[in-house]
Amino acid sequence: MSAAPDSSTGALQRAFAAHIRDPAQVPAPTGIEARRIGVYTELFFNNIESLVSANFPVIRTLYDDTAWRDLVRAFYRDHRCHTPLFTDIAREFIRHLETRAAANAGDPPFLVELAHYEWSELALSLDEADLATIERDAHGDVVDGIPLASPLARVLAYRFPVHRISADFRPIEPPEQPTLILLTRDGADALHFLEIDALTALLIERLQQNTTRSGRACLDALLTELGRDEPALRDSGLAILRHLRERDALLGTRIH
Repeated sequence: MSAAPDSSTGALQRAFAAHIRDPAQVPAPTGIEARRIGVYTELFFNNIESLVSANFPVIRTLYDDTAWRDLVRAFYRDHRCHTPLFTDIAREFIRHLETRAAANAGDPPFLVELAHYEWSELALSLDEADLATIERDAHGDVVDGIPLASPLARVLAYRFPVHRISADFRPIEPPEQPTLILLTRDGADALHFLEIDALTALLIERLQQNTTRSGRACLDALLTELGRDEPALRDSGLAILRHLRERDALLGTRIH
């Protein structure tokens, strides 16, 4: 086992890291050529900036080059990541934005939700669930059989219409109704987004927890609880069940 670095080496490493994080405010350690440490400074920052830009392409379009580098620099300088994995950096960036929001840093009011929306795509793409290994009847009737919800389906809920935000649309106040989005990954590993209504979101939640009841029974129980036991709404709910199957939110039915 190698010996731990002595105090002078440790102090040099900390000074080096502090300068790399914030070269504008923290001087470089003495005895190191400015050109050489400049290479490290640019390399480290550019790697993080490229990674964040790739994971949050919509957010990137909201900032000019200077403002964007300032935002990433603040993340690089102030946030303490607790993971060495590049795939987790995006989640750490969201935590940084949450901290900024709590401190009233002046970011757009939708920024944290937009970041989560963009990160959700990455998170689902990295999910290790393999639909091909899940036992089910792929052609089963999701209305009268027992529907099998996909482990690669997510219901996302936001105050702001995050799927519409762009450089030309930056809402200041959230609308009265929340935005609900179904995110799925199909058997070919393609990702799909679909804006849904409250009934669909509640039905998906019910189906994800269900193991014994038919799709029709789950729908009827939900409508009864909502006090909306109406024929027209029931017909709409049955159509939703079939649509969820087409969207791979339901994989078919359970095999008895």
